Amino acid sequence: MFWRRAMDYRRLADGVAKAIADGRLRPGDRLPPQRTFARRHRVAVSTAIRAYGELVRRGLVVGEVGRGTFVRAAPPHPGSVLAEDSGRTPVNLELNYPVADGQSELMARGLAGFVRPDVLLEATRPAAADGTPEARAAAARVLARPGWSPAPDGLLFAANGRAAIAAALSALVRPGGRVGVEELTYPLVKAVAERLGVTLVPIATDGSGLLPSALEATHRRTPLSAVYVQPTLHNPLSLTMPGDRRGELALVLRQLGLPAVEDTTWAFLAGPDTPAPLASYAPERTLLVDSLSKRLAPGLTVGFLSVPEVYGEEAARALRSGAWTAGRFNLEAAVRWVEDGTVEAVTAAKRAEAGARQELVARHFSGFTVRVAPSSYYCWWELPSPWRAETFVAAAAEELGIAVTPGSAFAVGAGSAPDAVRVGLASPSRGVLGAALEGLAGLAGRGG
Repeated sequence: MFWRRAMDYRRLADGVAKAIADGRLRPGDRLPPQRTFARRHRVAVSTAIRAYGELVRRGLVVGEVGRGTFVRAAPPHPGSVLAEDSGRTPVNLELNYPVADGQSELMARGLAGFVRPDVLLEATRPAAADGTPEARAAAARVLARPGWSPAPDGLLFAANGRAAIAAALSALVRPGGRVGVEELTYPLVKAVAERLGVTLVPIATDGSGLLPSALEATHRRTPLSAVYVQPTLHNPLSLTMPGDRRGELALVLRQLGLPAVEDTTWAFLAGPDTPAPLASYAPERTLLVDSLSKRLAPGLTVGFLSVPEVYGEEAARALRSGAWTAGRFNLEAAVRWVEDGTVEAVTAAKRAEAGARQELVARHFSGFTVRVAPSSYYCWWELPSPWRAETFVAAAAEELGIAVTPGSAFAVGAGSAPDAVRVGLASPSRGVLGAALEGLAGLAGRGG
């Protein structure tokens, strides 16, 4: 029966995917509510939910809280996102995993020791949520920032950053609970919240990040269970919250008795003058999450959680019950990459490369309204009138073969999504990226 249900929802998703490929469903078209879809296809609502989830996983549709599920303007293109442009090759500026020259050689050096059978046997044993003493020491070294260092005994390990976020939210929020987030937030947090049965509540922001006063007002109207925030190199806005704002936010968290999940996934790119993490301002209330995916590679990574003692047992239980724990092999590899200097060397190379790519943005997007940071691998582009985000994304895909992400993917709540796009700068070579940015700027200049 289980396999029959699994096939049912995948077959339903295949049918919708075919309608999208055939043009019967166009970018921006709204799918029927899941209950209506279930009645139409004579399946359980749970099967319809899984089918919609499968379409989201494939990148064919996007769900917007309070509005519904819509066909995406630019489905993922086949082939490697790192492929060179030959004039016809799609350029994917949605995915955003930076790659530094020589990083594979450095990583291979760290893995060489696994060829010994006894070492490989040990590295393939199960791992606990708190890893090993060596892994905790290595993670503490990676996560340390000026003004803050995590306690090794408070570190837990997940399969990746997304799993770390899921475990943190699961530990703090029960199904039906409410989590405050910035008005524009990491899209996968939206998917995680939906899967956990958690409602995301948008909190107003300004040029310095989330507004503590808005958080307090929202919580007093209808209580929140937790807050998810990206204080450093916010994705997609590239904002970094100044120290005084972090202090104000910490004070409000204490006054309201709220815990926070601080996502520092991109913070490794920030300079030495960046304020210490929120976890240093409110250590008893902040669960800090991070990973090696952006530092090194998304396919062989480890997620980190720095957890206050009061939440430690619940977070470890969430990791185990959700099957979100890290594999022992990945933990052992991470320890070697930290100890042999691979993480530090690749991180330095990626910081330097980010600056070179931002110079391309400044050159090709001059005259447009763009939010960037010198060390960021993405930019937030507010499109000129009369362009609408979904229309521009569709035109970029169809006319230029370039995929960018519409603002609706990041927007939370029932309000209108901004007519803006996030342009990822990491995936193609610098030459291909420059040509893609030039093409996008030319398209925007022609108007919608």
